[in-house]
Amino acid sequence: MNERAGPVVISHMSEAWVEGAGIVNQAELVIPADGATEAFRLMTARQLDKAYRLAWAILGGAQEAEDATQDAFASAWRNRNKLRDADKLEAWLGRILINVCRDRLRQRSRGRTQALELSSLPCVADQSETTSSRDELGRALACLDPDHRIVVILRFWADMTVEDIALRAGVAEGTVKSRLHHAMRQMRAALEDVR
Repeated sequence: MNERAGPVVISHMSEAWVEGAGIVNQAELVIPADGATEAFRLMTARQLDKAYRLAWAILGGAQEAEDATQDAFASAWRNRNKLRDADKLEAWLGRILINVCRDRLRQRSRGRTQALELSSLPCVADQSETTSSRDELGRALACLDPDHRIVVILRFWADMTVEDIALRAGVAEGTVKSRLHHAMRQMRAALEDVR
């Protein structure tokens, strides 16, 4: 067992910087903990990479995804006593993460001073049709409001069912279906404008 002291770092990275110890492998990190803390750490450690990938898909950037994931796990830690059923941990963490991402998207949209028309954005095409299509899709997705963007990402990127999306987003299944319908209609119109 490693006897290093210092702050605990749980990361999707294979190595982490620990104050006073330098760079250490994740496997070497020791978390001084009681039984409940250790159980929580073990349960959440399995969800970290998946949470980061979902935050990255929703927010579109590595740094912001790392920050959102860290904020979500910190919030989960502070509210760990509110988790009543350990079997629902994944959905509970997902809901917290989605709420953090939604807040960040809303803050981002409030910071904009002028909305850009999708048609005014240049279509930067690579030699590859796939890259061009991905760029167009990314711009169309970026035009959606946070609630619509989240359900589209969860449905098509995370491949979740409507029922799972409703559970994680904290809304009714009918609301998820409605948001998907309106988001797809808005994205379809935006993509037709580009072509």
